[in-house]
Amino acid sequence: MKFITSALVYTALLFGANTAFADAELEALREGTMKKLMFHSAPADVSTTGFVTKDGGEKTLADYQGKYVVLNFWATWCAPCRKEMPMLSELQTEFGGDDFAVVTLATGRNSPMGISKFFGEIGVNNLPEYRDPKQAVARDMAVLGLPITVILDPNGQEIARMRGDADWNSNSAKAIIAALLNRGY
Repeated sequence: MKFITSALVYTALLFGANTAFADAELEALREGTMKKLMFHSAPADVSTTGFVTKDGGEKTLADYQGKYVVLNFWATWCAPCRKEMPMLSELQTEFGGDDFAVVTLATGRNSPMGISKFFGEIGVNNLPEYRDPKQAVARDMAVLGLPITVILDPNGQEIARMRGDADWNSNSAKAIIAALLNRGY
């Protein structure tokens, strides 16, 4: 029942997107594949469920409060994810720091060795190798396909969502991230 309620809430957010939070400045920056990025009318709560780190520890999304976060749900078997991940890596290289992070969360059956091999094959070495093996975080956040990318504000709430892959290395994506960072919180 909780999953169905979460799915309905996120679907409502998705279809009610691009109103209050997404002002004219952000709307004007959405070009190309970034047109799929839908800003919510109001920030939404995110999962409090833990996920597994590369070393077997546990983290939650609350560990990233204080930063804007581009959270990417993906899997090693996902072809669009293979295409998108190097661009997310470049976004992390350009903007990563005290105010911003790209967080990658492999959801479902993705072995630690498989994730490391995937990252090695595509030359990514600056993104976290986190796992959501039981899809608990993905389920809490109504992730109904891969890849799904959400943007979290520094308060730890979801402010935007994209379904499918995108050119995260595009001028549009970089302009959106820069605009958000310039707003602070």
